[in-house]
Amino acid sequence: MRRRIEVNLDELDQIIDRSTRAPLSESEGQKLKTALHAMAERLWSKRTTEKTSAVLPQDVALDKPATGESTPTGHGRHGSAAFTGAARVASTHATLHSGDLCPECRRGKVYRLKEPARLVRFVGHAPLEATVFELERLRCNACGQIFKADEPYAAGPDKYDETAVAMIAVLKYGTGMPFQRLERLQEHLGMPLTAATQWDLMAAAAELIRPVLEELIRQAAQGSVMHNDDTGMRILRLTREPGDKRTGTFTSGIVSIFGAWTIALFFTGWKHAGENLAEVLKQRARELPAPIQMSDALSRNSPKVEGVELFQANCLAHGRRQVVEVAENFPEECRYVLETLRDVYHHDALAREQAMSPEQRLRFHQEQSGPLMKRLHAWMEAQLAEHKTEPNSGLGKAITYLLNHWPKLTLFLKKPGAPIDNNIVERALKKAILNRKNALFYRTLNGAGVGDLFMSLIHTCELNGVNPFDYLTELQRHAEELKRSPSEWMPWN
Repeated sequence: MRRRIEVNLDELDQIIDRSTRAPLSESEGQKLKTALHAMAERLWSKRTTEKTSAVLPQDVALDKPATGESTPTGHGRHGSAAFTGAARVASTHATLHSGDLCPECRRGKVYRLKEPARLVRFVGHAPLEATVFELERLRCNACGQIFKADEPYAAGPDKYDETAVAMIAVLKYGTGMPFQRLERLQEHLGMPLTAATQWDLMAAAAELIRPVLEELIRQAAQGSVMHNDDTGMRILRLTREPGDKRTGTFTSGIVSIFGAWTIALFFTGWKHAGENLAEVLKQRARELPAPIQMSDALSRNSPKVEGVELFQANCLAHGRRQVVEVAENFPEECRYVLETLRDVYHHDALAREQAMSPEQRLRFHQEQSGPLMKRLHAWMEAQLAEHKTEPNSGLGKAITYLLNHWPKLTLFLKKPGAPIDNNIVERALKKAILNRKNALFYRTLNGAGVGDLFMSLIHTCELNGVNPFDYLTELQRHAEELKRSPSEWMPWN
């Protein structure tokens, strides 16, 4: 383990200044090296995990409470049952049939087992495959008339099948593959498809299936719990509303819990998450009870909608993160906070595993998590009131954040169905972040709208266990029926 030394920034500045005029002494070089290594390790640990066991030293962190089950390590492979999209080829025994005499013992009869033995074999294909139909042509040597063979039925009426459009959408907006990258891949495999053509197909398909997104937004507005948050996004050509002085552009993620279903929505532009959620809530039925709105504590995430009351909850993971960031400097104090919150999260996981109803989960948290949170609140107040922690220190600021937002951070102890954190929408926003990382920007607001549509449909499918490729294919094939009755074409239908 690297030796721990005391060092401050002023001293480091002086060392660096002296290094420009004369060689460093051995002690100065070691001090600078240790500080830089510690900084690198701290940055790396933040990138990888915020688990309590990783944040706190090994002699400080405690094990997670036992759940009665061991966690399998896994080997990274999938059983044959996981290949739901694979073609199935049945093979019968070459010589035996059900009911035949057993060739081994010659006494019993063989019978067919319910589960066959299975083999899985992979082959490689281009993401989009093309077929060239060569139609024979005949020409009369007298009159010059040309006779062409009829187009085969398998060719279909359109050059680009609905499955091709669905595949481009899933690759681009589901996995973050830019149009140009797919263009290069297709060209390498001898089936070229330009980025411009891909965009034209996406824009046309988005217009075709837009009614399903409008219905999805309407149903999301009726949800009992609304999660929302923002991430930055770049749009090259953006015309703002008159009088809007803001310069930022964002993608807002909204995840609505609507009965048994979970709906993900994305909105890209100059509006913040609270403004976009307010637009969604304008379609909420007035007779419905007030929904729970979960976000971090930023004011821009809070919607303001006339006539719509909200129960506002704040993300406990954000509060925990404030403590994680100072755990290295205050290990003993942070241990108490992190391990208390770890136990609360453990209770929430148990409630989820046991499929408790919102009311059962509330009672369970009140009994198991309530006393923990009460003691934590009293401990934090004492840290500041008894001057055990300096208010302006990193730990003091983390405690102040938790205390200032305590009622909203603990809504899960008062309101049935209140979530404990905003992680579900942070995971959803990774769709937009992946697209931003690979494609860098949207060219226009219209392009951003097409991306929002496909990301909304694809991630809603994923959240509800639906195959997004199949769903997007069927929406295109039944566009007229979708237009007449979009509510019948939700992913879960």
